[in-house]
Amino acid sequence: MTAPAPRVLMVGTALEGRGGVAAVVAVLRRHGLFERERVRYVATHGEGGRLAKARAALAGLWRAARLCLTAHPAVVHVHAASHASFIRKSIVLLVARLSGCKTVFHLHGGGFRRFALEESGMPMRGWIRHTLEASSRVIALSEGWAQFVRGFAPGARVAVVPNAVPLPVLPDAAAASAAEIPERILFLGRIEAAKGVFELLAAGARLAPAFPALRLVFGGEGDLAALRRRAAELGIAGRVECPGWLDAAARDAELARAAVFCLPSHAEGLPMAMLEAMAARKAVVASAVGGIPETVRDGVDGLLVAPRDEGALAAALARVLADGALRARLAGAARTTIEQQYSTEVVCGRLSAIYRELAGTE
Repeated sequence: MTAPAPRVLMVGTALEGRGGVAAVVAVLRRHGLFERERVRYVATHGEGGRLAKARAALAGLWRAARLCLTAHPAVVHVHAASHASFIRKSIVLLVARLSGCKTVFHLHGGGFRRFALEESGMPMRGWIRHTLEASSRVIALSEGWAQFVRGFAPGARVAVVPNAVPLPVLPDAAAASAAEIPERILFLGRIEAAKGVFELLAAGARLAPAFPALRLVFGGEGDLAALRRRAAELGIAGRVECPGWLDAAARDAELARAAVFCLPSHAEGLPMAMLEAMAARKAVVASAVGGIPETVRDGVDGLLVAPRDEGALAAALARVLADGALRARLAGAARTTIEQQYSTEVVCGRLSAIYRELAGTE
């Protein structure tokens, strides 16, 4: 039996991938958005070496183009970041426009501003601007990112839709407290300088004399050798754990054990790892970059510091580690923020409304 024509063609990275976009799309799919809106998903990026990635890109581009030309979905919704991701998705959007489809450019990745303003020459900058302005809708993850898009591409029609995060069922306060390991700081993300991991190590070295049980846990893939070398240079190698990439169950277990979640990135969009930590009712210390300050109100939902400032990062972490009442208050407020603004029900409802408006079915 032939599958019904999709109402929405969604294009992004492989669903089994380990990045933020894969996590975002997985949440939408689990919540039933694909079934309700008749979404067909095509991946134009996959894990592996260069050859495997090139094959995935070509196969995905061919499949997406064929669906645009033959199935004529009402809406083509792409999830895009910078560099090759943008180029792939801009080609899909061009084919979609030529096929008469409405298009949605969903902007992810904290590096897009630099990509558009600094790393691209004039021809690419013009193509980026044209792609944004030619899209039926551009989705930004925060108002700050929406303001950037409006300034860079004044003709773009922008909607703010944050990332969705599922709300885990949590144990009662007593059980949660029993699972938590004092002075344990958790980082989740790519192990690279841009994520602030070396500033976190430096902050850990400052904290170590005052917090004898301090542990820094770096969950994720990347340059683990450089991380371990720097930890050894700082004299805290024995305080650092690198469990590698964590699946959902392992991530939840690490969140349960952590006293604090820390994300000291240099740039961000709206990081899923931070939203998941807030949903897990964890106190957050993060850099005030990208969409983070619109989610984490300093002193209310977490503590914010300037990026690249290891002294400020150490001071904020010390406050949270030393003050259990503060930690509990920040954690409770973080969970409430997620429940009210970032739940899958709220975000999927916004996406459905955009689809209906573009398809003319409201």
